[in-house]
This record gives sequence, structure tokens and C-alpha cells, in this order.
Amino acid sequence: MTKAGIPLGIFDSGVGGLSVLKAIRSQIPSRPVLYFADQGHVPYGSRPVEEVREFSEEIARFLLGLGARVIVVACNTASAAALQYLRQVFPETPFVGMEPAVKPAAESTQTGVVGVLATPATFQGALYASVVERFASGVTLLQDTCPGLVGQIERGEPDSPATRAILEKALRPMLERGIDTVVLGCTHYPFVIPLIQEIAGPDVRVIDPAPAVARQTARLLASLGMQVADSGRGALEFFTSGLADDFSKLLPLFLGENGPVRAVRWLEGKLAL
Repeated sequence: MTKAGIPLGIFDSGVGGLSVLKAIRSQIPSRPVLYFADQGHVPYGSRPVEEVREFSEEIARFLLGLGARVIVVACNTASAAALQYLRQVFPETPFVGMEPAVKPAAESTQTGVVGVLATPATFQGALYASVVERFASGVTLLQDTCPGLVGQIERGEPDSPATRAILEKALRPMLERGIDTVVLGCTHYPFVIPLIQEIAGPDVRVIDPAPAVARQTARLLASLGMQVADSGRGALEFFTSGLADDFSKLLPLFLGENGPVRAVRWLEGKLAL
């Protein structure tokens, strides 16, 4: 296989990583992609760290077995729980992970008050604590886990009344305390940016980490000699541990592209097509 044909592996607990895939397709459209959605276990945010780590290791092994040589962990929870572990288990494989965009928020806030929307596991992880310690000195961070929001997005309801209610409950107290920036600490959440902006108003900046992750992925591929001249759009292949038909129906909504979707089963902790 030529370097141009080596696929990029991407995984998430569900459709959230499609926000990262969309940004990657904008940056490096010719790169083939293998995308795994662990919808049989979604959401990851309330699961124990060890469990998420086990899922992540097996998914990485699955993608590597299909020919991926670089893997994007397009899930904040999995990045917090497993990124360093994956690098130890697969030392020959470059991984790109998600990091809450606290640094750009802290640098740009005028009020000194920033809202962060993320899952419980992300907030409790060492990665988030490290980012806060390094970059958020002197900034007030207001946090909310937005219970139920991932489920609404997984159902393909990013703008429903129930979704709005979840965001209103999270954002209204933050707005009353003067936030001027919102950090999205879950890859599902960029799909509700229009609703967030409606609620928060034009003076509140919303930071979507996906474009920065896409740029980092492009730089990494280039450093490995895997960046190639644009030669059309690379093939997309999708795998889900949920229902393939349900996932397929969400692709036009969240990605604007389609591709074959195959169901994968978890059997005694291993993945099987």
C-alpha cells in the first residue's frame, strides 16, 4: 500500500468524533479514514476510567488490524482516560488526542470568567487538571456536565426542545456570572453550537477544538511523510458497535457525507466483525 492509501483511524464513543472527522476532511480530504463509533457503550462520560481504557485499547487494536497507522482519539473522555496508556501499549503508533481548550479561552477572555461543558470523566481526569493548572491561573472556570446532552445528539436531536432545555440549564447560571467564552470539552458538543450561540448571544465566544485537532493531525502525517498532494476525497469506512442503520442515518446530518457502515460486536472484551 502506498503512503497515500494508508488510512487514518479515528474513534469515539459515538457520533461525536464526526465533528473531528469533518474538520480533518476539510484539512486533508484525500486521506482515507476508518471511523469506529462505540455506540454499544455510549456514553463514556459516566464510565470508570479502567473500563474506558479497556475499550480504547481494543478499538485501537481493531483499527490497527484494519491498516490504520495513525489514530485520532476523537473523544475527550477516552483521551483523558487512555491516551497516555495507548501510547505505552502501542509505542510504534502515533496518537492524536483531545485536550480541553482552556488555554485559548484563558488567553482570550475579557471578563476572566469561562464556561466549560464536558463529561464527568473529563472533569475528573488528570489531563483536565493539568491544563487548568498550567493555563487558567487567574481565570474563573464554571463547569457543567450537561447530563443527557450526549444522548440527545446520539438520537439525532441537536436542536430539539429537550436539547435546548439541557443547554439553558447549563448556560444560564454561567451567563449570570459573566462568562464571555464557552469551551466545548466533548466532541459531541460542537453539533449544538448553533443552540449555544442562540442562548449565549453574539458576545460569547464558543471554542470548538476540532479544527486545532485537524491541524495537529495534518502536521503529524506530514512529519511521517504521509501527507500527500490533494488527489480527490479519500474513502470513508465506518464501524459501529451499535446499529449500522441508525448510525448511517446520522451521517448526512453530522458529517454531510456518507460511506459504508458495518456493525461490529463486542464478544468477551474483543471486537469481531
